[in-house]
Amino acid sequence: MSELRVRFAPSPTGYLHIGGARTALFNYLLARKEQGTFVLRIEDTDVERSTQESVDAILDAMTWLGLSCDEGPIYQSDRFDLYRQKVQLLLDKGLAYRCYCSAEELDAKREVALQEGRKPKYDGSCRARNDQPDAPYVVRFKLPDPDGEVSFNDRIKGVIRVRNEELDDLIIQRTDGTPTYNFVVVIDDAEMGINLVIRGDDHINNTPRQIHLYRALGYEVPEFAHVPMILGDDKKRLSKRHGATSVMAYQEQGYLPEAMINYLVRLGWSHGDEEIFSLDELIEKFSIEAVGRSAGVFNPDKLLWLNSHYIKNGDPQRLAGLLEPFLVKKGIDFTAGPDLVAVVKGLQERSATLVQMADGASFYFAETLEFDDKTRRKFLTEDNRRLFSELKTALESCDLYDETHLEPALKSVLQKMDLKFGKVAQPLRAALTGGAPSPGIYELLEVLGKERVINRIESALNQLTAP
Repeated sequence: MSELRVRFAPSPTGYLHIGGARTALFNYLLARKEQGTFVLRIEDTDVERSTQESVDAILDAMTWLGLSCDEGPIYQSDRFDLYRQKVQLLLDKGLAYRCYCSAEELDAKREVALQEGRKPKYDGSCRARNDQPDAPYVVRFKLPDPDGEVSFNDRIKGVIRVRNEELDDLIIQRTDGTPTYNFVVVIDDAEMGINLVIRGDDHINNTPRQIHLYRALGYEVPEFAHVPMILGDDKKRLSKRHGATSVMAYQEQGYLPEAMINYLVRLGWSHGDEEIFSLDELIEKFSIEAVGRSAGVFNPDKLLWLNSHYIKNGDPQRLAGLLEPFLVKKGIDFTAGPDLVAVVKGLQERSATLVQMADGASFYFAETLEFDDKTRRKFLTEDNRRLFSELKTALESCDLYDETHLEPALKSVLQKMDLKFGKVAQPLRAALTGGAPSPGIYELLEVLGKERVINRIESALNQLTAP
């Protein structure tokens, strides 16, 4: 084990989104590569917006992606006593103070600052107060020397410097006594021994404030690596208008976790011109230094391409298990019918998602086929009565349903009716599938099996209409 300790710390106020999943993945990969420790922390101090449903959704998404943690989940809501002790420590050391300014007063101060061309930050008017009136208050951190600066070497962005005069005395405890994000994240990262913080670059503005807090609380400052954000194809921040942003929404749409992992890692990280990576390969090759500084652009078509690749090359047995809930959702009883693994093998080449595979599988298990008008007009006509009758007789005579035995049976029909293969295979395929896309005719016959093949030919014969 190395000394590296990283963490993923989502807020349970919604589902795990694409950006959060990528941050979790980067932390996970580096921890596994360096044999470090990956900590999962649930940042649920926002008691009004945090829900158990969101916690469950985040944990389910992490499980689906295969991003197992070494420690956690750890809940901030279980640590409020620690946070209160640290607030009191800063108050006792004179590094924090009570602020009694009302929301209306703060709004007025900001308005005046804007009118005067100043930065609309808190003016520190309560810094020197010694009285403690019986009134609501927040606790603010007392920023160090306003003439100084804070700097840090970001593992992705490089050296970042911010002058203290750009910052203000941030609130570390609300009027209801609950701590704020910037305060608790410092305490948790320090107390949990996190020595590299990998997170989205929307947190860069928080980092200088947090560094001041680390120092005030007597903690060692960790390293930081801020990952660029993910944009939509219009180069605007990824949102619902660009499609699904929740990880589990893609699971529901029939995407495989390995496709999502492979796609997420390439949103900002690269290894030469390689596109396809297994999780083991990613663990071996991943590095923070190879993460780019520019934003990644989310491309749904690329994700779909990767998913089709993994379906095409996937283990049919595993895919069959993953397909089952999608069949159940469509009301398809797959327990009485063709072997599901054999069905999957026939659909892998033409399915980009498990939803598409479930759609393609439906005709295999149908008790009665629904024929579209085009198929009826083209194939279910009296002109094909003799053909279907000959096919029924020939295929009934086959004891084994494999290409070796089926090919002579179909050839006998071709010879008897003096037809080319396509003139026989197309009507037969229509009778067996209802017109749905399907694999080769011999594979189709083999998977459906003798009983279903004969029943479907008989059903076609009963539905023939005048040309």
